[in-house]
Amino acid sequence: MNKYLRQLFTAVVALFVILGLSSTIIMAVRANALNNDPRNARSLYHQLGAYRGAILASDGTVMAKSEPVNDAFKYLRTYSNGPLYAPVTGFFSINQTADRGLEASRSMLLNGEADSLIWQRAKAMLTGATDQGASIETSIDPKLQQVAYDQLGTRDGAAVAIEVSTGRILAMVSTPSYDPNKLATHDTKAASQAYNELSAGQNSPLINRATSQLYPPGSTFKTIVASAALETGDYQTDTKIPAGSSYTLPGTATQLPNAEAQADGVNGQISLQEAVAWSSNTAFAQLGVKLGASKVSDMATKLGFGSTITIDGTESTGTPMTATASTFPSDPTDDKLALASIGQGDTTATPLQMAMVAQAIANNGKLMQPTLVDCVRAADLTVLSQTKPQTMANAFSEDSADKLTTMMESVVTEANPQLAIDGIKVAAKTGTAQIGTDNSAIDGWVIGFAPADDPQIAVAVLVHNTDVYGSLAAGPIMRAMMQEALQQ
Repeated sequence: MNKYLRQLFTAVVALFVILGLSSTIIMAVRANALNNDPRNARSLYHQLGAYRGAILASDGTVMAKSEPVNDAFKYLRTYSNGPLYAPVTGFFSINQTADRGLEASRSMLLNGEADSLIWQRAKAMLTGATDQGASIETSIDPKLQQVAYDQLGTRDGAAVAIEVSTGRILAMVSTPSYDPNKLATHDTKAASQAYNELSAGQNSPLINRATSQLYPPGSTFKTIVASAALETGDYQTDTKIPAGSSYTLPGTATQLPNAEAQADGVNGQISLQEAVAWSSNTAFAQLGVKLGASKVSDMATKLGFGSTITIDGTESTGTPMTATASTFPSDPTDDKLALASIGQGDTTATPLQMAMVAQAIANNGKLMQPTLVDCVRAADLTVLSQTKPQTMANAFSEDSADKLTTMMESVVTEANPQLAIDGIKVAAKTGTAQIGTDNSAIDGWVIGFAPADDPQIAVAVLVHNTDVYGSLAAGPIMRAMMQEALQQ
């Protein structure tokens, strides 16, 4: 009898252990996955029925907030000037999990479920007050964001502005954009239809072109090759390097020409500064081959290439907002290295990445971690977290940065005077990347910073699939953004 009782007791204990383990797995380990499962109706009602915190611009402008409504979900997410801020906010939808923007990266804080809000939840429970999520204060400058958005207009492209000394993202625009309000509606049929329409095709407006789309950076990449050359100690701004009107890619019969006669140099030679100013393809293709893939690749890596860049959030706050890793080819043959060194071939970059390159040059070679959130506050205005500037890498020396700045100033003073701003020194590098069948179209680029003698703002602009040089397509947009930022 005792034997059977012991077996029964053991079985009961084992069942309780199994029950305890399964409950722990469900409540702790798989909690987030289950809560985010679109089939979980209780979670859906819970999230939509919560007073989600606001997302604010740097001056307090409300980009997203929750409005009380008279339906089963209690609150409706609304977006003021939705298309303008969509790349920053993302969307919160009744039938699509927040998977982009701050709605995703700070979801746990916005809906009030983050561990840091436990006391606010307890207080609301004890007092009977409405439980409210935290508000997110961003670094976005609404006026600068608007200028960039208006300048890009109906074109396919992106613009990013970064505060030089901190890495704070002041503007991040992607066009064509979309209206998150159409996805936030409580009409499930309308929300689904809107999502299906917006997500269709490779040119979906839901894609944040500033962070999630890769483009050949064209001649803007020459700043990276130039920095690699300067860091060897063998090159100065006046060092003569091979150029010429045409260069035969190594091991091929393919001729690489220049777009401007000034880029040819004199007697097959050109100074490094003039090569940057006039964007000499023949000079930089040969310079890249002379330096070797390792040196160019190492510099690109120091500046962020090859790694996914986290812009905001952690796994504990939601789904981190990241930028796709920009690429430089590994172990390329010399012909491919030559093309990669002028930002063509297998070299690709996001607009954010190239804005970071400009920021590092402006910041004495110090690459800063890009950030979107300045501060997180609880409903009672208690500061839960405040972002501090962080250095990602010391990519190159201050001396190299000074020389790069001088060379980039000459891009404006010598080759592109239309980019100049009265009373302000501007440093820039234009880019015209050939794309499409038979190189029939262009990705127009410009990166730069101002004032060149006291840098405050770094900018990158891309206009995709255009038919004019980057200086003409993207240049005026950068200039307008700099003017707006520096007059404030």
